[in-house]
Amino acid sequence: MKLKSLILGSVAAAGLSTGAFAADLGVLTSLDVCDALGLSGLTISSDTNCLQISGKVSYEFNWGDYNADLLLTTTSAGAANIMDNGGAAGDELDWSSKVEAWLKFVGTADSDFGPAKAVIKLKAKNESKTVNEGPDGATGPGAAGGSIALGSDAVAVDEAYVQVGDTTVIMAGKKGSIAKDGDDEPFNFLGLFNSEAVDAGVGYTLGDIGNIRTGGQVIQVVSDLGNGVSVGLGLEDLNGTNAAVAPSTEVGMAGTLVGVISYTGEGITAHVTGLAGGILDGTINDYAMHAGFTGTFDAIKFRAALAAGTDVLLATSYWNALASAQGTFDMFTVAVSGEATGGTGLDNDYGIGGSIGATVSDGVTINLGGRYYQDGAVGGPDGTQIAAQLVAAVTETITITAEAGMYSNNAGVAVSDFYGAAQLAWAPGGGFTSSIKGEAHQSGGYKVTFKAAKSFE
Repeated sequence: MKLKSLILGSVAAAGLSTGAFAADLGVLTSLDVCDALGLSGLTISSDTNCLQISGKVSYEFNWGDYNADLLLTTTSAGAANIMDNGGAAGDELDWSSKVEAWLKFVGTADSDFGPAKAVIKLKAKNESKTVNEGPDGATGPGAAGGSIALGSDAVAVDEAYVQVGDTTVIMAGKKGSIAKDGDDEPFNFLGLFNSEAVDAGVGYTLGDIGNIRTGGQVIQVVSDLGNGVSVGLGLEDLNGTNAAVAPSTEVGMAGTLVGVISYTGEGITAHVTGLAGGILDGTINDYAMHAGFTGTFDAIKFRAALAAGTDVLLATSYWNALASAQGTFDMFTVAVSGEATGGTGLDNDYGIGGSIGATVSDGVTINLGGRYYQDGAVGGPDGTQIAAQLVAAVTETITITAEAGMYSNNAGVAVSDFYGAAQLAWAPGGGFTSSIKGEAHQSGGYKVTFKAAKSFE
């Protein structure tokens, strides 16, 4: 609030310093325009527009001996690996450093159709990664040593779009997708292996199947129908990014049609998203869908999700399903989860997981859990993880998390890997968060990670 007052006061003082100067500018602050539009946060206003400013800066540093991967199991979405060490003695250390920043401006004014907005989001990323102590631009004596630049300080326009409307909103420009893909994360604290490989949920993409791009340059309409029901329709990827990256079996694949229907009610959230890829060149070869449901009924939560994709040209399909339930009884929380994948010409895989948590005192929780994945391929390794976790809120701003466990599988050369990890997190307020985490494995891999971030709005 002090910063807002300072900015507005400075602009107002500049406008009142000389009448001629203010007239030349043609801009006078109106301190109540943001309130009239129902907007808050860090804002600057003119007679008719309110400009909201938000942003975030985050930093992450990793150090250790962790660049190699030890295969645990193979899920449909990709390999599930364990941290392993790599490189010759004396030339084995790895490290990485990453800075990410974004700045977002939202200009809002009133219109006959509802709030009219222009959104611009700028983003920058600088990241480098060093493997086996290799100097920058060179290869060290160790295996695959070297330094890799993964990003630059160049500022890119991440979003640039306009929108207008209230209960019905029209959007056009460069932005994210209206496709909904939530209500699909398992409740048990370790999660599930395939779910983890698709960013904690269910996925519809597998190779050429469901090779659909969303977001990018778009035209979208979303509407609130009342009683918790909303619908959306979008033409996305209109800049044709698919055409440049599509597999050789696809033709064009530029442009995606997205349709969404969702419901939010008392204790229930649900959605169904449908996608069709290749609308710009008239060759719709890929279709996909994502559906999710979460219901809270007193002390019980239930979740179910399904994603599927199909490639008409290849006559192939893929599906990924998940179900999870959680019950809270006095000091105990019990969760069970299951997942399965399959499709045309694919092995049927499945995974299960469960956990029990106990709040032993104010701010202290103990979690015990395990998960298992069955690789349907002949001779494929089936993976298992068991773990115990302690979460303790030492103060209102400091939290300690400790975890110990074991990975194992039934491969020809079986894996048996014990590990331990501990993290200290600090959130003193003001949008600032930081943490330091150490992790070590019996296999020899270890990593120390430091993170810090600050957001503002």
